[in-house]
Amino acid sequence: MRGSWAGAVAVATALLAGEGAAAADKQYPVTGMVVSVDPAGKRFTVSHERIAGFMEAMTMPFEVRQPGELRGLVPGAIVEFTLVVGADTAYAAGITVRRYESVERDPRTARRLAVMKRLAGLTAPPAAVGTRVPDFTLVDQARRRVSLSSLAGKVVAVNFVYTRCALPQFCLRMSNTFAAVQKRFAADIGRDLVLLTVSFDPERDTPEVLAAYAAQWQANPAGWHFLTGGAADIRRVCALFGQDAFPDEGLMSHSLHTAVIDRAGTLVANIEGNRFTPEQLGDLVAATLRR
Repeated sequence: MRGSWAGAVAVATALLAGEGAAAADKQYPVTGMVVSVDPAGKRFTVSHERIAGFMEAMTMPFEVRQPGELRGLVPGAIVEFTLVVGADTAYAAGITVRRYESVERDPRTARRLAVMKRLAGLTAPPAAVGTRVPDFTLVDQARRRVSLSSLAGKVVAVNFVYTRCALPQFCLRMSNTFAAVQKRFAADIGRDLVLLTVSFDPERDTPEVLAAYAAQWQANPAGWHFLTGGAADIRRVCALFGQDAFPDEGLMSHSLHTAVIDRAGTLVANIEGNRFTPEQLGDLVAATLRR
């Protein structure tokens, strides 16, 4: 169980107090996902992995020395930095955003083809973090029409798969992550939180196919919708989030994107790749639910 924001602060305070003067200038490498950014307060909150020799994985705020060090950070970014711990203070230094670089063929091929299309002016840029996501309507596994606008007042998480993908580190990992989020927020699913899994293979991923796929993940139909639609509608939704997919030798080369939208319909995060844990995505969702 990951600690709460308040609990994380308490734990960190206790750890720092326990370190005392012996901890002066100790440095610890940290990796995690940004949950929120507060330039005015000169701090950012991170759902971090275990910090070896210091603390377990949790969500907690880290201070910086200058607000400018937070420039370019957005929720959902995977970051690396050094936690500098002194006798009576601690701060983050050397913050870098870890760009997603896959060694696997599918995302790399999809990215290369997407760059070529954008250079040719064939696609529009995706929605920017902090802006309202344009409305869209697709059909779910029960053939119900689902519009983003109909979910106003709820937090919405979106990811993309195609059901024939057999590689465990791609679509299966995306679905498994949402299954973990559904379990963690079981009381909120359908009421305050909705999960949308969009297929970018609408020709084969019919509502009936998606219904069988949803059953594999024990998806709660009240709050986890597996969506398909016409090819043009799917292309538009994919473009909104920068999701790329291309037919390739009978399968699909594709990128990986997971987005979080707040209750007002604003894009909070658009995470590229799969270099995050279900716990980190859950922490980002939890922070968005509290906003």
